[in-house]
Amino acid sequence: MMKTESMDECILVCVYYGPNGERLMRRGGKIAKMLKCPLYVLTVDPQPEDEWDIEKTHYISVWRKIAEEIGAELIEKYNEKRPIVKVICDITKQKNVTQIVLGQTAQSRWEEITKGSIINELLHKLSFVDLHLVSVSRELEVQEGFYEKGIRAYLMEVNEGHRLCFNHTYLDKYEGIFYKEVGTDFNNGVFKFMMGNEMVEVPVIDDHVKDIHKID
Repeated sequence: MMKTESMDECILVCVYYGPNGERLMRRGGKIAKMLKCPLYVLTVDPQPEDEWDIEKTHYISVWRKIAEEIGAELIEKYNEKRPIVKVICDITKQKNVTQIVLGQTAQSRWEEITKGSIINELLHKLSFVDLHLVSVSRELEVQEGFYEKGIRAYLMEVNEGHRLCFNHTYLDKYEGIFYKEVGTDFNNGVFKFMMGNEMVEVPVIDDHVKDIHKID
């Protein structure tokens, strides 16, 4: 008989700053919904919250909204000096986690995941837990390294669409993060912002966005 519900199961999704965070959370949400079990999302950062840049702040804001949407508890560990595996193991034991969702391609400290070191440690220390490795789309991988660091920006509605600006005024329609293409003298790149409960990404050409609903 197939098991369709089990409160003995518990899902933990581990996310770090980057474009794959939402993908991982929604994958964990689907598993938790199928099993009808608790869902936790863990993010860890060695920096204190007051030292974050705009990009980190934006991702956290998005994750909080998604966590509420999918019924997950977001566990935020900042100014954390312990090894990432130690933090994951502690949360796993505290919450009685039975399944962990990780990104196959990760950034910063989590690059170790792709080399297998974190996976091997978790398999050794959490032999009772199932690990799910979720791959990141090729499109997101290709984008990495082609844009400068994201900065806060706004879109102002104009006759021919929307214009990018960096000073907040009452005329602003959307607030988000602008990623400028490397090597360009003009404001060409990508603008990311929240539209409802979804992260939208639109191309910016010479300070303008022609179609706000066109996802790049």
